[in-house]
Amino acid sequence: MAQVELIMPKMGESIMEATILKWVKKAGDMVALDETILEIATDKVDTEIPSPVAGKISKILFKEDEVVEIGKVIALIETDVNASISESPVVSSPATSSAVPQTEPVQVIQVKAPVTSTVSTAELLPSNGGSKFYSPLVRNIAKDQNITSSELGAIEGSGLGGRVTKKDVLEYVATRNEPAIVSTAAESAQKSVANEPAVRSSSSSMSGDVEIIEMDRMRRLIADHMVRSKHTSPHVTSFVEVDVTAMVEWRNKVKSAFEKKYQQKITFTPIFIEAVAKAIADFPMINISVEGNQIIRKKNINIGMAAALPSGNLIVPVIKNANNLNLLGLTTAVNDLANRARDNKLKPEEIQDGTFTLTNVGTFGNVMGTPIINQPQVAIMAAGAIRKKPAVLETEFGDVIAIRQMMFLSLSYDHRVVDGSLGGSFLKRVSDYLERFDFNQGI
Repeated sequence: MAQVELIMPKMGESIMEATILKWVKKAGDMVALDETILEIATDKVDTEIPSPVAGKISKILFKEDEVVEIGKVIALIETDVNASISESPVVSSPATSSAVPQTEPVQVIQVKAPVTSTVSTAELLPSNGGSKFYSPLVRNIAKDQNITSSELGAIEGSGLGGRVTKKDVLEYVATRNEPAIVSTAAESAQKSVANEPAVRSSSSSMSGDVEIIEMDRMRRLIADHMVRSKHTSPHVTSFVEVDVTAMVEWRNKVKSAFEKKYQQKITFTPIFIEAVAKAIADFPMINISVEGNQIIRKKNINIGMAAALPSGNLIVPVIKNANNLNLLGLTTAVNDLANRARDNKLKPEEIQDGTFTLTNVGTFGNVMGTPIINQPQVAIMAAGAIRKKPAVLETEFGDVIAIRQMMFLSLSYDHRVVDGSLGGSFLKRVSDYLERFDFNQGI
């Protein structure tokens, strides 16, 4: 018999931990290959974790509702040495296996993508030189909220072995007597607005007929993610108005035949994504992320599309290598991901590795928006509602006023690395592709 370590999988580029919602199996239970062992959740998705081997669960290392860093061992499975393993390669990890007493050989199975830790030893220690473990996420929140090392050391941890979790830090922030001190007046004004509900005195009174609604878990995590994005990236937003008459009339002309031929409803979203993918190929420095003083240029064009859930929350499934798909391929991918997002059936890998995000605020009748960047990306584009408007057209006989299908595109970008020239040029190139849409193309 051999023991296999079940590892908390990486659920997204910016996600450092996940919450265990439910153990479907318990210690001593037999489990088949690919049978669900537990359910986990992040701010992006709830998902089931399957067993990478057939065997018996010998030990469960974390309880339900505990927050666990990615890459941590969460359970041990006893299996035959020659048992079939669903993921490869198998990675040996002395650092993690040494934390659990063993009398059997141990194999480490990475669920989904293999996880490679890039955290240095110094990052695992508090700045006061103590011996507590602080995850990178906890340290980032502490830095954002100006929590000193002595304050952090005084927080009582609810995690395994007294570890301080994100929940512990956020609860501490909510109960502090004074709002966090900010370095500049502009940041102070912005942060005081963001923190106002959290730092409201318990003695404050409410007048009138009110209802207090507790945020659900996903909404709290989304809120935290949005605040961190504004604190990380200096946002700038550029706008352009686009004449999409040819695009709209082409879709109206072909939508019935398209659905009949391919069993797919064609919307404007795949057309937008096609234009964005082309523009990214023209301006590859939009397709980057920032790590310290380094710029990481992504060669794959993976476009996330923000989708509203029935709960009112948002999720961003990702179309991988969107530049390699034609309009039919993009339409199929958009419809599939949107439908499964609404049914909460997305897989973890389908919300990972996005390099650029598109959000369609026009779905709600909005003409434009100033979206918040989906970290660690550096840009996000919003498509507004398409409306008929009078517009001036240049003809060989002079200028005329005509009724045209018009819309606004807006691009929010990280001004640390994307200047107005690049951001504006990229946005204009997207609009050029949409305005030059070929009305005569077939399906």
